[in-house]
Amino acid sequence: MTTGSTAGPSPAATPGTAARAPLNRVEQELRIVLRRAAAAQSELARRIHPDLDASAYPLLAIITAEPGVHATELARRFGIGRATISRQLSRLDELGLIHRAVDPEDNRGQLLTATDSGRAHVEAALAARLDYLSQVFSDWPDDDVSALADLLARYSASVDEVRARRS
Repeated sequence: MTTGSTAGPSPAATPGTAARAPLNRVEQELRIVLRRAAAAQSELARRIHPDLDASAYPLLAIITAEPGVHATELARRFGIGRATISRQLSRLDELGLIHRAVDPEDNRGQLLTATDSGRAHVEAALAARLDYLSQVFSDWPDDDVSALADLLARYSASVDEVRARRS
């Protein structure tokens, strides 16, 4: 079985290394996945608009999927500050990809929706991404793809639990 392990050699064997070998392998593979994900996110952002920062694509995707989401909810989910979220939302607004409205129940909050253009761009980017993934997993059994999705969801839930305990 081949892996994507192109991140360099494994750590040198030291006492306790054998017990941590699975974690070392996970860390190495996550490093590779995250690097590839960052590159893919940059490509998706460029598909939407050449001036769109890669970090704004996930925001736009959520705004498209959840019309009326609050800016503060996005900041919480992504673990970023108000100034950063405000800057990114301003850029999405300038590019005509989102619409911001004052929350009638709390005039300090903003309700966010994607414009028709923003929605169309996200849908096209998602279709391209799904096409790419179908190529990547073309020789995988459906059960393996489902198992991977389940494990990734479990990993994400564990990350959320650890973050919640730390805050």
